[in-house]
Amino acid sequence: MKFISTRNQAEPVTASQAILAGIAPDGGLYVPQSFPQFTIDDFSGEQNLSAIAAKLLGKFFVDDQLAEELPQICQNAFDFPVPVKKLDDGLSVLELFHGPTAAFKDFGARFLAQCFDRIATEKKRTILVATSGDTGGAVGCAFEHSSSAKVVILYPKGRVSPLQQQQLTCWGDNVTALQVDGDFDDCQRLVKAVFVDESLQEKHNLASANSINIARLLPQMSYYADTALRHFKASGQVANFIIPTGNMGNGMACLWARACGLPIGEIVFASNANHALFDYFAAGIMKSQPSITTLANAMDVGNPSNFERFVMDQAFAKNTSCQTISDQQIKQSIISVFNQYEQIWCPHTACGFVAWQNLPEEISSLHWHLVATADAYKFKEIVEPLIGEVISTPASLLNLQDRSSSFTSIKPQLSALAEVL
Repeated sequence: MKFISTRNQAEPVTASQAILAGIAPDGGLYVPQSFPQFTIDDFSGEQNLSAIAAKLLGKFFVDDQLAEELPQICQNAFDFPVPVKKLDDGLSVLELFHGPTAAFKDFGARFLAQCFDRIATEKKRTILVATSGDTGGAVGCAFEHSSSAKVVILYPKGRVSPLQQQQLTCWGDNVTALQVDGDFDDCQRLVKAVFVDESLQEKHNLASANSINIARLLPQMSYYADTALRHFKASGQVANFIIPTGNMGNGMACLWARACGLPIGEIVFASNANHALFDYFAAGIMKSQPSITTLANAMDVGNPSNFERFVMDQAFAKNTSCQTISDQQIKQSIISVFNQYEQIWCPHTACGFVAWQNLPEEISSLHWHLVATADAYKFKEIVEPLIGEVISTPASLLNLQDRSSSFTSIKPQLSALAEVL
């Protein structure tokens, strides 16, 4: 299996080479040269997520140096529960927030760290990650004390929750946090600018931990495959997903799983007031926009990187749609779900619930899986006043506040980032 650039100006590479590079030399994103095809019977003997992941991802690592170690990588990375809970006759909730940092980003971050620790390099890697909230915390946690890499996290000043900021700045050791005087798109722009600067790339031996890296998307395919296979075996029906999305990484993982022949039907992207993706679905034109600060801050993206992957294949758009949800709708959703179902959700999951409520008639009768992306505790300043209750602390975060916090503030300029590096 080889991976090619979305801009078609770079040589095909292996999975490990794509993981180390992060972004292609021509500035594009790596995608599989083709998607391997699976049948449901291919997974008949696999009983848990890590086994399904190893079977699924094995096709992407054929002839790669990590191929033989893939089962152990998956077992180590996916060692926490991934429950699916039925909420309503037409709705189940796929809970992806039971990992060490209480957000779905743990899947990709832990897989990435496992890969890096097994890919031998003479020089220690510097991993850059731009974050709108949860990605940086998951990467910092996954790479803390790593022998193969050090991590530099860029996050937007004043645009993450207090708990998220603590998660971004508390890892110490080989993890550095940079508070950027700008928005997420500024952080993302800086990371991309560094990667196309050959002198900086060579000097610092750079790699990426954002969803521009295939080692973030590939493992995220696994929980869609696992959920869809279990649903099909139980009901004989394909699974349909509603996915809160900002940079489109989680959504692309689902699209890639569907492209591999997994029993996945409709896919709905739920975006917040940052409506660049919604506008594309409505008018067929992608126009990047300044990001807007919302309650669902991890989705505050005005120029989603993974859109470049989305438009490479017209098949991705089939049975795929998008909705945009306001802050007021998110608030109402948090309250109504708590009152009706006794569920406490983060703003991003609540955004997806509104999308389910607003599904067009022709697909509203299907059974849906809502992707729950983060524990509500991470957004307690927003959620607690709405529901009138104190949210209990997840076990994984109990000792987080005891850690010391440290960060460096920089301007959103390449020269400022280069100086820190």
